[in-house]
Amino acid sequence: MATSDIGLGLKGLVITPPVLGRISIGRVVEKDGMRLPEKDDQFTITTQVQDRDGWLLHPLDQTLRGTAGGKLRSIPVRLLFNRPELNLRSTYSMFDRKTGRPLCTGNGERCQRSTVEGLKSLPCPGPSLCDVGQEGACKPYGRLNVVVGEEDTTGTFIFRTTGYNSIRTLTARMSYLAAASGGMLASLPMELRLRGKSTTQSYGRPIYFVDLVIRPGLTMEQALTQARELDAARKASGFDQALLDDAAAEGFAKGVFEEGEEEGALVLEEFFPSVTGSAEELGKQPTATGNLRDRLGSPSVTARKVAT
Repeated sequence: MATSDIGLGLKGLVITPPVLGRISIGRVVEKDGMRLPEKDDQFTITTQVQDRDGWLLHPLDQTLRGTAGGKLRSIPVRLLFNRPELNLRSTYSMFDRKTGRPLCTGNGERCQRSTVEGLKSLPCPGPSLCDVGQEGACKPYGRLNVVVGEEDTTGTFIFRTTGYNSIRTLTARMSYLAAASGGMLASLPMELRLRGKSTTQSYGRPIYFVDLVIRPGLTMEQALTQARELDAARKASGFDQALLDDAAAEGFAKGVFEEGEEEGALVLEEFFPSVTGSAEELGKQPTATGNLRDRLGSPSVTARKVAT
């Protein structure tokens, strides 16, 4: 049978952009024999390899840090796709706290939930109004893929976050920049920038989130001119951005859960600390993983009706 007859990729396996490394604004530290997430006030760029001391730094981290004079609070990037939703995928997500296996993903309207009876499509009112999500097991979860450097055209670095501020800001920026550039998002010269703010919930202490802006030294008009020139040069060389976006969309559509069990375990370690962590980080937790599994499999567990 020809390849064109069977298609590329495995059914049920989401095909995501190749990842060369990670971008984070925090790290996992060991406290009292437990590995717990700790916030930071700068970016860290790592490889996908970790040892007993944590993730190994990527060579780009040292290069960019030297240019920045120590603390890395901005990273020059380009986006791989013109369509914002391909660069940033954000969902409400829930993982099994023991295995790291994805259990549920939703968009605030509908969710796909793994139950003892199989995969089900259910209403998704969001974590605060869902019977299961209210127990602290569900959080907003975003994955942003960006290109750093010029060595690999389709290789990306991934920034993962469960922060509302980062997800909201990145979504807005990409939507606005895509509109302003006439859909040439992948050709714009941009940078990830770390921003801070204080809220009543942070008790006056700064919290940090990620923004996406035009690179410093460029006006919007200058950035748009560069984007048009790069887009024209790519088209002249035979590079087809529209087909690249279509291929990415097809890959994402091949399955329900972007993370497998292996990636899910890493997500748990970084963003979903154990039930012995702080109340501020955890929120209200399920009393037992087995109890959560029972509720997921129960027909009575449905999304709570939103009061009008």
